[in-house]
Amino acid sequence: MYTDDRTTYNEGSHYKTAGSSSRVRVHRAEPIRAAFVTNLCPHYRVKSFETLSQTCDVDFYFYSGGDEWYWQPNHGVRVGSFRHTYLSGFHLTPRIRVVPALITRLWQQEYDVYVKCINGRFALPVTYLIARLRRKPFILWTGIWMSLATRFHRFVFPLTRWIYQHADAIVVYGEHVKRYLVTLNVPAQRIFVAHHAVDNSAYNQPVPENAKSALRSKLGLENHRIVLYLGRLEAIKGLGYLVEAAAHINVPDAALVIAGEGSLRRELENEARRLGIHDRTRFSGYVRAEEAPVYYALANLLVLPSVTMPTGKETWGLVVNEAMNQGVPVIATDAVGAAAGGLVQSGVNGFVVPERDSSALADAIARILNDDGLRAGMSRNARRIIAGWNNERMVQGFQEAIAYALNKRQHNRRANIFSPH
Repeated sequence: MYTDDRTTYNEGSHYKTAGSSSRVRVHRAEPIRAAFVTNLCPHYRVKSFETLSQTCDVDFYFYSGGDEWYWQPNHGVRVGSFRHTYLSGFHLTPRIRVVPALITRLWQQEYDVYVKCINGRFALPVTYLIARLRRKPFILWTGIWMSLATRFHRFVFPLTRWIYQHADAIVVYGEHVKRYLVTLNVPAQRIFVAHHAVDNSAYNQPVPENAKSALRSKLGLENHRIVLYLGRLEAIKGLGYLVEAAAHINVPDAALVIAGEGSLRRELENEARRLGIHDRTRFSGYVRAEEAPVYYALANLLVLPSVTMPTGKETWGLVVNEAMNQGVPVIATDAVGAAAGGLVQSGVNGFVVPERDSSALADAIARILNDDGLRAGMSRNARRIIAGWNNERMVQGFQEAIAYALNKRQHNRRANIFSPH
């Protein structure tokens, strides 16, 4: 559940008192007050936001009810043990949601710093403008690592680049985003990596054998080795290349499981029939977040075959984090943020292959399925590497950005005081 237009305090909150020694400090006695503005709280952000709320006095403002074009309605929106408000609004166009209450909330409250995610055609400029009018630091949070090529994004790119170059600090998903921003002349010292993470404890628990057996029976794959895809069935995911790759894998007991829903399901089912692999391909439909670990535990490997589109590249792909918590090797294309950002390490915990290359996908899948020793080593490495890719490390990136932005503002203020007039 969530509430509109009023702040919610959840029972059992770990939100700390003003005197907590674990809060971010910037040469000041009082805790830092932060406004964090983003579209919504999905299931995979709850732990991140809870962890951040333990480090500073933060108000989360969510301006969407979960109706973004890229968001699966079945996921819904979540809340956690952090102070938050879901704000009502209306759609000026299908992709512009106007939230008047955001203006009043941000203007009426006293904040030391404003943090805003990259999306929100109304919320982003509003948050940036209020931060500037109040002469407070503005921190941008982004996972975008290419210049988007839609007509709208080309039109607004000068404004986007202005915000990139004038934000006091930028928090990014990984090093791949940092490299992109540096090409746009954003100073590297203003960019802070918050390694994109999930709640590892929700995905690394052993899955009971009876749960795995039940899923095998449901899928009708009692003795098959399973190649898994889990996510939306949309063009950016490159699933046509995966289906084509599956048709060229010379592993008799291999089966492809495509878990998720989307606009391309019927097209993909027809393609599997055309290629003659429908009998060893399963479309399981939508999978709840709580059910996903069973799918990962059943899988011999996970494939994320995303491709570059005018709307962008795969900003990260958190299914990679989730699967690795179950020791699942991952094959990802070079259009996947988790690969470009260093989590998928080719030959170590999986393979990175060129996008839109079904032959490369098929070869990588066959290598893992045909070599038990290789798969076992990749499985161990996946668990080892993902253990360090956690929310504490992610939040550290935000802490460093906040400290940098505030110290920079204080330094500039002192410089202005002593500068000659």
